[in-house]
Amino acid sequence: MNLDEAIRLRDPAQLPSRRDEDWRWTDLRGLLRTIPEPSSPLGPQAIGVGPFEGLAAESLVVANGSGPETLRVAPGETRTVILRHVSRGDGAHSARLRIEVGGGARLTLLESHEGGGSSLSLLGVDLTLEDGASCERLVLADLDPEAVAVVELDVELSAGGRYAQTVLTTGARRQRFETRLRHPGLRSEARLDGVYILAGRKHADLTSVVRHTGPDGRTDQLTRGFADGQSRAVFQGRITVQEGADGVDARMAHNALILSDRAEVDARPELEIYADDVACAHGATVGALDDDVLFYMRQRGLAETDARALLAVSFLGEVIERIDFAAGAERVRSWLLARIGAGV
Repeated sequence: MNLDEAIRLRDPAQLPSRRDEDWRWTDLRGLLRTIPEPSSPLGPQAIGVGPFEGLAAESLVVANGSGPETLRVAPGETRTVILRHVSRGDGAHSARLRIEVGGGARLTLLESHEGGGSSLSLLGVDLTLEDGASCERLVLADLDPEAVAVVELDVELSAGGRYAQTVLTTGARRQRFETRLRHPGLRSEARLDGVYILAGRKHADLTSVVRHTGPDGRTDQLTRGFADGQSRAVFQGRITVQEGADGVDARMAHNALILSDRAEVDARPELEIYADDVACAHGATVGALDDDVLFYMRQRGLAETDARALLAVSFLGEVIERIDFAAGAERVRSWLLARIGAGV
């Protein structure tokens, strides 16, 4: 199973399927009988303006698979970079980007996934953080309902490093964000957060794998979302604490609201612990909006749609509050409010 090979060779047999345990809820082989023709190049007018416009002077654009292949942040440097992954049309494309953050450097990555049409896309990112380096990644994904998109991120942490991400998505025909993080411990920290707001027939899959290989590391993960209409949300989180990784503190939580009896949420949080003296916990809840609170708000003069939107924003707000980059958090909050107000 290799999505990049499937796109490059136009071979649907290489697509992941429900026979692959980690893909059983995001079956691409059963969905796509053929691989589309390669995507056409995009000109500047077709790319337009992204959701993080104005928050950074530096911007990288990967458009229909074409764009930069490397980003290097020098040791001790502080940079804020916008990364736009733009897909247009009905073709297939893939791209890979390598990001290196030098010792003691700090990178804020403002990433967006934008698309129109029934494209098939893959973006792979390899991120290396050297000793004492940090990176905060904010992701906004708003794709066409007919798009199929996969984003894969591999993170290599080093001693004293910090990686934090917040992914917000409205889903697509099939969409998957997969984060694989190698955690060395040694006072390094990771935060992996996510929000999904799904309606119609949209699908979103937030999958993460964290491997603690050394002592004294911390991982904190919070994902919240809601599914309406006939949408489907998938959350898969696996944290492995290997032998010798003593003193690890790892926590994972997934909380979802189902707003329709035709929506579906599949959650699989996992802990694998092979070390002593650790503090690890995980949990998942799936429920509905509180009818009593909704009734109370309507009695105070709020329309039902407004009341439901306010409750949804309150439910998701804790994830936004954990963002460090204040200007980014404000932009993310506005983006979220606009989509909830429009019924996604």
